[in-house]
Amino acid sequence: MAELTDRMGIAAAAEAGVRLTSPDRVVFARQGVTKAHLVAYYAAVAGRMLPFLADRPLSLVRCPRGGAGRCFYQKHDSGGFPEQVKRLAITQRDGETEDYFYIDDAAGLFAATQMNTLEFHIWGSRRDQLERPDRLVFDIDPDEGLEFAAVRTAAVDIRDRLAASGLGSFPMVTGGKGIHVVAPLRRASEWPAVKAFAKAFAQRLAADEPERFVASMSKASRKGKLFIDYLRNERGATAICPWSTRARAGAPCAVPVGWDEVAGLERADAFPLAAAAMRAGQPDPWPGYFGLDQAITERMLDAVAGVVTTP
Repeated sequence: MAELTDRMGIAAAAEAGVRLTSPDRVVFARQGVTKAHLVAYYAAVAGRMLPFLADRPLSLVRCPRGGAGRCFYQKHDSGGFPEQVKRLAITQRDGETEDYFYIDDAAGLFAATQMNTLEFHIWGSRRDQLERPDRLVFDIDPDEGLEFAAVRTAAVDIRDRLAASGLGSFPMVTGGKGIHVVAPLRRASEWPAVKAFAKAFAQRLAADEPERFVASMSKASRKGKLFIDYLRNERGATAICPWSTRARAGAPCAVPVGWDEVAGLERADAFPLAAAAMRAGQPDPWPGYFGLDQAITERMLDAVAGVVTTP
């Protein structure tokens, strides 16, 4: 595809009805990436990104001073956002209701970028059925000093263990340090069941190979190991959206890849804007993702938890 340019971003925003202020403001200084350049990127990947992003509650990472400045998470509407970034009232655990963000089209992506958003983090459920997740995600988070090869091998091992449980899965480099292994789900189970399976799965992995894996967030227990973060599989938790940019050096993106590509990956931040945009125009690395009909069952949970059940 053609090189991303500021002009492309300005044109895309205007066509979508989004007012883009300071389009030439530099967001990633070393790469010379501007706000308009980011909009051009999201215009290029919107067709691939929106099926994962649309109609989900979001947490946004906003960086008013660019990727090298202070950034912060924002999940509740505090006012000032363009109308293309929608609001959804959600009742929280304490009984209070808060307005969350969601997006349902490319204009929403551009409007959030106008508000200095550099990362889009998604719930595991959509707004029409908030209590029934449609994805399971395991985040492989390596301790400092571990080679990326350890992450690659772990991703394949998790894939194989999930397959043994009856779940197909797909890999994504996060644009950070790790790989997400994502399993789409039919919306059959509610959050407690999905979290219970994710927890039992991660703990079984850590129990079987304690020299490699840990399922605890404790820094002391993670030394030299891979943390299998299952905590993204609960109500209100989020994970980086496929094709989202990251607020990190080099302007990397979270990019879905094929299982046949994993062995050749050198790092998790291998796809800067132009490379990610180019991939978005190539054949889908996750064919069949949205057509995979699978769900977590009690038998699956019993199996990973080590419970003996009768046929």
